[in-house]
Amino acid sequence: MLMRQPTGNLQFTYQPPFGATLQENGVQFSVFSRSATAMRLLLYNKVTDQEPADIIEFDRETDRWGDVWSLNVKGLEAGQLYHYQASGPWDPAKGQRFDSAARLIDPYAQALAGTFGKSTDGVVRPPKCVVVKDDFDWEGDRHLRRELSESVIYEMHVRGFTKSRTAKIKCPGTYLGVIEKIPYLQSLGVTAVELMPVNEFPILDIYGNPPQRPNYWGYDPMAFFSPHRGYAHDKRPGAQVNEFKQMVKALHAAGIEVILDVVFNHTCEGNEQGPTLSFKGLENQVYYILSEGTHYTNYSGCGNTLNGNHPVVREMIFHCLRHWVHNYHVDGFRFDLASILSRDRSGNLVPNPPMVELIAEDPLLADTKIIAEAWDAAGAYQVGSFGNHRWAEWNGRYRDDVRGFWRGDGGTLGALATRLAGSSDLYEHAGRPPFCSINFITSHDGFTLNDLVSYKEKHNAANGEDNRDGDNHNISDNYGVEGPTRRKGVNTIRARQVRNMFATLLLSQGVPMIVSGDEVRRTARGNNNAYCQDNDLSWFDWRLVEKNKDLLRFVQTLIHFRRQQPTVRRIHFLTGQPVDGRLIRDVSWYADDGSPLDWGQHHLSMVAYIAAPSRSEDPAGLGRDLVMMFNSTGDERTQQLPAIGRGMKWNLFLDTAADSPRDIYPELDGPMPPSNRAVEMPCHSLKVFVSGKVSAKRRK
Repeated sequence: MLMRQPTGNLQFTYQPPFGATLQENGVQFSVFSRSATAMRLLLYNKVTDQEPADIIEFDRETDRWGDVWSLNVKGLEAGQLYHYQASGPWDPAKGQRFDSAARLIDPYAQALAGTFGKSTDGVVRPPKCVVVKDDFDWEGDRHLRRELSESVIYEMHVRGFTKSRTAKIKCPGTYLGVIEKIPYLQSLGVTAVELMPVNEFPILDIYGNPPQRPNYWGYDPMAFFSPHRGYAHDKRPGAQVNEFKQMVKALHAAGIEVILDVVFNHTCEGNEQGPTLSFKGLENQVYYILSEGTHYTNYSGCGNTLNGNHPVVREMIFHCLRHWVHNYHVDGFRFDLASILSRDRSGNLVPNPPMVELIAEDPLLADTKIIAEAWDAAGAYQVGSFGNHRWAEWNGRYRDDVRGFWRGDGGTLGALATRLAGSSDLYEHAGRPPFCSINFITSHDGFTLNDLVSYKEKHNAANGEDNRDGDNHNISDNYGVEGPTRRKGVNTIRARQVRNMFATLLLSQGVPMIVSGDEVRRTARGNNNAYCQDNDLSWFDWRLVEKNKDLLRFVQTLIHFRRQQPTVRRIHFLTGQPVDGRLIRDVSWYADDGSPLDWGQHHLSMVAYIAAPSRSEDPAGLGRDLVMMFNSTGDERTQQLPAIGRGMKWNLFLDTAADSPRDIYPELDGPMPPSNRAVEMPCHSLKVFVSGKVSAKRRK
């Protein structure tokens, strides 16, 4: 239920109906289990305790209400540590896997403490649940409610962003460490951080040992409602709750939204060989999609699949989303392998899946951004068809088409134009706007942008899987040498290609997403699947900020330009028709000689003219016309400035083939084009010219 806090501020908290709830005289513990024959509450005094200090049996007659076991324990306070323990049938053929000895994490636990304990008796001792008091002073903080169309998203890893010694901060690798680096985020100009998983996942293996391959990325959920304890600076139980809130409040104060990467597709319990830590031991057949009762379906590629369209699991996901939105003030979610939410309880993909529709229509999530990774590990690919207009999507087609064009792949010019214009082929048919496309060229999964132009092949030997892991289809190139080189010609092309892709990304219609470190050419040394690399292979190297300051300046200027220019942030698709009575169409495409482009010629060069938006879309009249000149061939070309731009003043905005500072002009005061309007285009280059202000007379 939604509760107003009795303070002077308009502050709301959301109290889920399950879990451990503080009351005046103690704590109410509530947990769902339909098939359990007995339920016990295990209470601990210290994080390191191997055995509970007290065990309280739920009375089946007085402490069970329907399928919910609920018990009030007087005298308990915030900070209390606990587990559940449930008895019931062991019948894998019917999906039942109760283990009366298992210590179980509360599915609604709001914090965990400690790690897996050592075991000599075969009993797994998972991190302990913590009773949490929600008494944080938000000082009036509210969601920023920035329009998605105006967003520039920065995907980052909380630990990796500041863990390196090169960060030179007080609290490296933590939520508080992010706060220390907010000035950098502000200088970059991004409007939102998209945090890789911050809900609880295992740190040690189930026997209390460091795993051979740690799950650095965090895509291995253990407790959906709990911030990850490993990112807290203060190691006291529950400290992560306050520190996470401090981070969100500080980011909001800096004008930066917080989007969480959430993993509602599987859990760390794995398949039938995996441990019983929580869901398996409470109601296995409800929480997971099973095959023939015994086996776990694996649409996630991680051993099991959460049964997201079962009413009980669906309710848990809703409570969880509302919990993060109203108790932590997060501004949105990116749903990992979201196509799994489109699968019914038998695993079949269904049209209009209730889970997807309900997330979009939930009134308590109305202020949030919802973004789908619209595919899963079992072949579902729903880019362009996931949900309604409230859902945005990671546009995997954008990634592949832009990579292919700049690599010089034949037949990619039309695809590039479509992506540059907002991917109408994917979204317009369903009445969805351009900003439903989250455009990206790189993400955490795959090569960094530096490595995309430095390696033809993946180099994942450090992962210990004989280089078998990771995607083999990278659409990358090394331009003559695999990996680092001192060859000036190779490095020149690589630097140019990095700028080409950044400029394309930040000037495309849709919403750009940048991966942390790409703006200073962070490298993972060719590893395109660094999920287990909790080391300098993955961490942000802050020395690069100075080393590659010219690229950083280039990206900062592009982001600033994008945020100021509605021309590249359309809320409606380009039509190819005149705008506001002007003779100039909103978008037009030209061959090198200035003639209309023949799409059947399979060129790898073109000129795009994008007109300023209408007054209805740009009431302040900030928009300017753009001419974008593309040459992804290996040869120098000469391209004509389109004749339709005659009579207007033009200045060079960026030239990816030029040395800094002539590669970009923050004041839009670069050189004017030659008097004959013929522009020399070096190989693998992009130039953008910007018009003077479009007068009201020109744009009625």
